[in-house]
Amino acid sequence: MKRFLLLCVSMLLAVGIIAGCSSNNKESSSSDAGGNSDSGGSDEVVTLNFFQFKVEIADQLQEMLKEFEAEHPNIKVKLETVGGGADYGAALKAKFASGEKPDIFNNGGFNELELWKEHLADLSNEPWVDHLLPIGKVPMTDADGNLYGMPVNLEGYGFAYNQDLFEQAGITEVPTTMSELQEAVEKLEENGITAFAAGYGEWWVIGQHLLNIPFAQQDDPAAFIEGLSEGTETFVGNKHFEEFKQVIDTEIGYGNTNPLTTDYNTQVTLFASGEAAMIQQGNWTENMIYQINPDMNMAFLPIPLNDEAEANAIPVGVPNNWAINKNSENLEEAKLLLDWMVSSETGQRYMTEEFAFIPAFDNIEPAGLGALGESILEYSVAEQTIPWTWFMWPDGANQDFAAAIQEYVAGQIEYEEVLEKFQATWDNLK
Repeated sequence: MKRFLLLCVSMLLAVGIIAGCSSNNKESSSSDAGGNSDSGGSDEVVTLNFFQFKVEIADQLQEMLKEFEAEHPNIKVKLETVGGGADYGAALKAKFASGEKPDIFNNGGFNELELWKEHLADLSNEPWVDHLLPIGKVPMTDADGNLYGMPVNLEGYGFAYNQDLFEQAGITEVPTTMSELQEAVEKLEENGITAFAAGYGEWWVIGQHLLNIPFAQQDDPAAFIEGLSEGTETFVGNKHFEEFKQVIDTEIGYGNTNPLTTDYNTQVTLFASGEAAMIQQGNWTENMIYQINPDMNMAFLPIPLNDEAEANAIPVGVPNNWAINKNSENLEEAKLLLDWMVSSETGQRYMTEEFAFIPAFDNIEPAGLGALGESILEYSVAEQTIPWTWFMWPDGANQDFAAAIQEYVAGQIEYEEVLEKFQATWDNLK
């Protein structure tokens, strides 16, 4: 049944798949993932530099890499994690500029693929590609059908809510529209419960994930984004971006104190400890939440812009990808590691049971998902999903967008000026 659900996720979300992204007669350029431990028959020990951004799985990933090293004694892996409140993109650029180019690193795909393509190894013929779900190919496939990255997983986000606090406040129906959401937050306030843990101190929380909602709710998000670059569309006067104001006002009006200085860890802690009923985050927070509160009862509700039926949907997509430096001195060992991560029993166990990931592969059962992962599957099977669009935005726009939102929340500018700043950012960076 779970395999069926995962296949449904693929079918429902594979919007705009690049033509020709599949390839035939694939031959592996890596050794068998099951663990030929000689790594090419040499006694020489090589070191792979693995540079990644998912702080939520840093400890579990380190443990997984130790098991890889045990199976492959001639390969050592040096893991470095930069994420959370840190700017991974800037850190990666600094790595390449200094000559400390990692062997394996993250790439978001779409525009980011084009920015980094000259550094990326073509992975089209790797053995795991045969099991990759269609949606997993989209971000890292170029116009010629070549694949340059392996998806980390599938993820979704929205307003995660504490079911016990909702019940305590007498909220019996999950809000799916803006009017219903406002009714819910008023009930929470009447019962002395803070509605939102708002992390407006993090640019990616508001300038990327939250702002994605009005982009993704357009009739044709890709066409709208193209229209912004061509000058046929604007932020000012756009219905969904005008409605976005109410989302911010509601979250700030019924949220924690000092949202502009609330970072990621504080935001998650507020929610996990029961000090707030909702949090705008994704299923990647599950491990952190369960570490604080193993008995948390939670699920997702949408981030609605209005009272239309289309508002009842959550964004689901490929959050990022593993890419390989094509000029790595240990190219084959890096390819071997990626294949082992998704092909070996050990790698698959870590992905599902330790990382709590929704796999992007049809040969990995999504076992071990927590409540938020299960909630994402439910929305996906019900065809209540919208895309992730920020990888199609101009490079650096998300941080400028966040700065404008922060100015508005601080009372420094009016909302009309926010949209004007969005437009100026896009026009300057497109």
